Amino acid sequence: MAPSPKPGEGWGAALSHLALGLVSLHAAASSAQASRGAAAGFLLQALAATTTLAPGAGAREDCLAGAWVATVIGLPLLAFDFHWVNGDRSSANLLLGAGMVLAVAGDHLGAEGCSVAGQAVLLVVAVTILIVAVFTANTYGMWGGAMLGAAGLLSRLEEDSLPLPLPKEDVCRWTLAAGSWAYCRALRTQRLQWE
Repeated sequence: MAPSPKPGEGWGAALSHLALGLVSLHAAASSAQASRGAAAGFLLQALAATTTLAPGAGAREDCLAGAWVATVIGLPLLAFDFHWVNGDRSSANLLLGAGMVLAVAGDHLGAEGCSVAGQAVLLVVAVTILIVAVFTANTYGMWGGAMLGAAGLLSRLEEDSLPLPLPKEDVCRWTLAAGSWAYCRALRTQRLQWE
């Protein structure tokens, strides 16, 4: 007999994981030619989103470790390319370096520390993307940064205080999927501006 799903692990959770995985995989494929760093970031996000859908997908800790890597390395890789193309190499290197340090230090932070650090990385990446997008008048970048920031802020709020039609984690994944789609379009727009 199959174990009963835990709260928040039903069709809604599976659809939100699938949507985030498919959007991220499409973004990785479409940005691979122009930006290997962003493609790697999208691919990490797609792998983390889809590993929980595989039957017999290992321990919950393995899935959480995949989401941790996708957050602290994958998201800075996305922002890295956005900054690099605009000539802000110091911010690009700082974001990626900080993500690498957090990835290594994850075992020493504990569950709460990892949660706070992951949300901080998400918000920092969203804000830096939003700042660059505003200065370069990249509308998709503004939407992508806003959506990534909304997912980061939403993940910090208590679920009981939010009138959401879906569980908070599902809403966060849908928001991340929308932000990833917009960010992929922002990268394409940015590349076209610089060519």
